[in-house]
Amino acid sequence: MSLGTNAAHAMREAEGTLEIELKNIDLDETSARQYFGLKAGRYMALAVSDTGTGIDPEIRDRIFEPYFTTKDRGEGTGFGLAVVHRIVQDLGGTISVYSEPGQGTTFKLLIPCDATSNIEARESVMGLPPGGLERVLLVDDEKTLLETAGDMLERLGYQATTADGASRALELFQAEPERFDILITDLTMPRMNGFDLARQVLEVRPGMPVILCTGFSERVTREAALEAGIRQYLNKPLSLGELGRAVRQALT
Repeated sequence: MSLGTNAAHAMREAEGTLEIELKNIDLDETSARQYFGLKAGRYMALAVSDTGTGIDPEIRDRIFEPYFTTKDRGEGTGFGLAVVHRIVQDLGGTISVYSEPGQGTTFKLLIPCDATSNIEARESVMGLPPGGLERVLLVDDEKTLLETAGDMLERLGYQATTADGASRALELFQAEPERFDILITDLTMPRMNGFDLARQVLEVRPGMPVILCTGFSERVTREAALEAGIRQYLNKPLSLGELGRAVRQALT
C-alpha cells in the first residue's frame, strides 16, 4: 500500500501507469551472492513500477531514512519507505530501487517464501495479530460495527459471513451447521440476544468456538458466559489485535 501510494503521488501531475508484478524465483548459491545478505532458496519477487517523475539521483540513497520526504508539508511523514524497508529486512528479504528522473521508478522486493508462513513474524514485524483461514459467522445488529468487524476478520485472512441479527444468524447456522468454524456475536440485540443465540448454537454443535462481544451489560457476566461454553468474552470497541488474538485462542 505504501509503495502504491508513493507511485500515485509521483504520477499526480499527469496520467500514468502503475504496474504490480509478483512471481516466484529460485536463487542458487551463485545468484544469491548478487543480493546482500540473501541465502539460496525460493523467493517471492514483487515489483512495483510507475511512470511518474522519478527520483533524483542525489537523494536516492536517503529514501529509506525515517522522516526523509520530498513531499510538501501535510502530504507525508517520511515513514512509509522506512517501514517497508524494515518489514522486508525483518522477513529476511531485500529491497532495491531503479529510477530515472522523468522516466518513473521501480521498487523490487525479494522475500523468502517461508517467511509468509511464520505467523509470529507477521505479528511482530508487520504489527498484525495472527490470522487464519477459518470460516466465521459474525453477528451484530449495528450495520457499521458489522462491516468494521467483517473487514478486520478478512484483513486477517478469515472468511467472514455476516448476519444483521441473531435470527438471521440462527437461520444460516441451522441450514448448514458444519459450514462455520466459529461464531462471533454481539450480546445486546433485539428479539434474541447473543447469549441465547450462543446457547442454541451450542445445543446443536457442542464445543463450537463462540466469542461474545458487548459494550456494557449487567445481564451476562464474563463468568456466566464462560460457564455456558462461550470461549471468549470481549468488550467493545474491538481492536484488530484484540480480535485477532481472541479468535486464534478460541479456535485452539
